[in-house]
Amino acid sequence: MANRNEKTTPIPAVQTVERITSVLGAGVIWQGSINGSGGVRIEGTFEGQIALKGLLVVGETGKVSCENVRAVNVIVAGAVKGNITSQKVEIRASGRVWGDIVTTAFATEEGAFLRGQIRMEDAVDLGLETPLENASGASQIPSETPKVQIE
Repeated sequence: MANRNEKTTPIPAVQTVERITSVLGAGVIWQGSINGSGGVRIEGTFEGQIALKGLLVVGETGKVSCENVRAVNVIVAGAVKGNITSQKVEIRASGRVWGDIVTTAFATEEGAFLRGQIRMEDAVDLGLETPLENASGASQIPSETPKVQIE
């Protein structure tokens, strides 16, 4: 019988799993831009710009109208009108895309709809660098906080 106080060796993490951190719910209509890192699921209607360092899921009730969707991974189960630039794109059976796709990996289910062209590349530059980062990734924000005087 094993002793409960025995030390076990930790299992090394294989890979960080992308997950949804924000949801635009069904019935919500949003116009504007979605930028940053993390995962976003859209079940409502969105019109504007999308640039994500993460996962974008357009759910079955989701409708996206965007000139160019840019995200690390994109899963479409709803409707997207606009071009998609991503490292990996998946169109589910209920998914509909009207636009061109530039990607390194593409998957589709039977019944999926695409009106556009697919261009496969060895690598895709998403252009998602934030303006405050230089080539080394170091922040250019000054280390000293400006002081405010109240009189």
